[in-house]
Amino acid sequence: MSTHNMTEVLVGGVVLASALAFGVYASQSAGWSRENGGYHLEASFRSLEGVAVGTDVRLAGVKIGTVTDVELNPETYRADTTISVAENIQIPDDSAIVISSEGLLGGNFVEVMPGGSPFYFEPGDQIEDTQGAVSLISLLVKFVAGDGSE
Repeated sequence: MSTHNMTEVLVGGVVLASALAFGVYASQSAGWSRENGGYHLEASFRSLEGVAVGTDVRLAGVKIGTVTDVELNPETYRADTTISVAENIQIPDDSAIVISSEGLLGGNFVEVMPGGSPFYFEPGDQIEDTQGAVSLISLLVKFVAGDGSE
């Protein structure tokens, strides 16, 4: 085998290894990897603006899980959502779940607001206390359209 052919084989191997490493990194970053034994909870929101499958679920600013499924309920016209929470995290059963924003230009995430109950959600439970996303555009329209009588 000539050195020219050997160089092509080596460069091809490096490209293939790089592509494989990038694929593994991308799947882990996107949340396609195994959930490491977490459990699922359900919640229903009026608005999930800015939230999709793979969005972070945070408690006290720390990522504890991800959104794993989103479906429109045709009877209630609400967004039925499934979240996966790390197995070692116990959430009190009087906790609230809200859609929060990272700032004016940041994205949205799902935030768990823990309650004080001594009892915890079990896998598959429904979180009843929810607050949907607040549209920044709607708030600006309400502010601008104010009557100005003050």
